[in-house]
Amino acid sequence: MLIIPIKDGENIDRALKRYKRKFDKTGTVRQLRARQAFIKPSVVRRAQVQKAAYIQNLRDNIEG
Repeated sequence: MLIIPIKDGENIDRALKRYKRKFDKTGTVRQLRARQAFIKPSVVRRAQVQKAAYIQNLRDNIEG
């Protein structure tokens, strides 16, 4: 459960923005979506390797 203390005279929009930021950092929505379907560990590893290769390719293109 997330608790956002609101200071005296603080705008409700600002407090709501803090709440949304804190909620995103906890990763609750990502975790729920990941649990909806089982993904085999080999598929997860393959995706991680592909992402790392893509990022490395981007970095190589920037340097060279």
